[in-house]
Amino acid sequence: MQQHRKGILILSTLLVSGAAGASPAKITAQTIIVNPVETTLNVEVWVNKDASGRGNPSYRKGENIKIGLKTNQDAYVYLFNVNANGVVDLFYPNSYEESNFVKAGVTRVFPPQNAKYAFTVGGPNGQDRLLALASTRELDLNDIVRFVEGQGFAEVSVKGQENLARALSIVVNPLPADGWTTDTVTFRVGGQPVSTPPSPPQDSATGTVTITPDRPAQQPAPSPAPAASTPTTNIQPGERQNAARDQAMVDAYARLKGEESLGPATTYATAWGDGLWQKFRGVGAYGDAVLLHANGSSRAYAVHGMLLERYLALAKAENGATRPPNRLGWAAGDEKVIPQNSLGTSGLYGFFQNGALYGTEKYGVFWLSGNVLKTYQGLGGSGSFLGFPTRDQYQISGAWAADFEGGTIRTVNGVVKVYRK
Repeated sequence: MQQHRKGILILSTLLVSGAAGASPAKITAQTIIVNPVETTLNVEVWVNKDASGRGNPSYRKGENIKIGLKTNQDAYVYLFNVNANGVVDLFYPNSYEESNFVKAGVTRVFPPQNAKYAFTVGGPNGQDRLLALASTRELDLNDIVRFVEGQGFAEVSVKGQENLARALSIVVNPLPADGWTTDTVTFRVGGQPVSTPPSPPQDSATGTVTITPDRPAQQPAPSPAPAASTPTTNIQPGERQNAARDQAMVDAYARLKGEESLGPATTYATAWGDGLWQKFRGVGAYGDAVLLHANGSSRAYAVHGMLLERYLALAKAENGATRPPNRLGWAAGDEKVIPQNSLGTSGLYGFFQNGALYGTEKYGVFWLSGNVLKTYQGLGGSGSFLGFPTRDQYQISGAWAADFEGGTIRTVNGVVKVYRK
């Protein structure tokens, strides 16, 4: 059991173990951290707007959010949230709960009724990912979190999904191989803020930032986009700072009727990774846009709005946004608007060298790649009975899987299989 003394969580220092019996862990962008070993222990996590835990519901700033969880065995549970800017919060354990021990089969909801704290969404806009980590033994989080006297919630020392995953892989290392498991749920922050946010009780933790009564919330700085030179005068599509023109970008702007979809350029065509990128203001519902021209390609392609936001977020998570994300690569086709499918959902599709992005207002933007993407598109993609993806491609026992509106794709013994709901 965790012991609290004067508001401080007492934990001992954890060292990395290289023992042969150490618990394995896989770090993935989809689920933060997964156990590649099959375990009998299971944990489920969800939010109040999506009891299935598979959707990607939207919350507005100032809106209350509740989190539910359940385990099939007695376990210690840890709830982490990673916001769109990479800020990490530890929701549970906290100083208001007696323990983070959860009995098998008992559904726990946070905050519980009559709690002295609340979870209130605070921004920034974008994608949040909530991680539930359950273990048969209590974990030592001393290298990750610190409880300060007078604060109800811990301060988390790591930032970003990848860094959290690496840190947790060390934390679970001393456990038996089948002694821990994880589950994740996503939700989006966006839309008009709640006009009169509900007054929280004594303390509140937002969907993205921890707030204490005596310290105002600090809004994280927005994620930087790839570096580009900002012009002081009107410039043309494909124009570099030395006045040279990139013909592929010129052609793409004309092909896409750029005046109607891309709008005016807001940066010069600038080196990014082994190619070029140029940003545009966007027109109406298209949102901000970029033209991407991979080195060696004779064509440039555009990425807009919500797809662009996710694309750059993945690049930032992988490499600090110094080049395209490896899981997708450069844009390899023009973005497409997908009309309403048989399930009543419409959205956007972006094709890249190594994968694809599918975006809907209903679920959010998710990536697919490899044999999962090939199988999905072979069935007709979002127009098939599967519909749009409802989460990123992820791994189960080291094999790729994906969830959709109308079914799932699983890799079983190296063979990709499709299941209807």
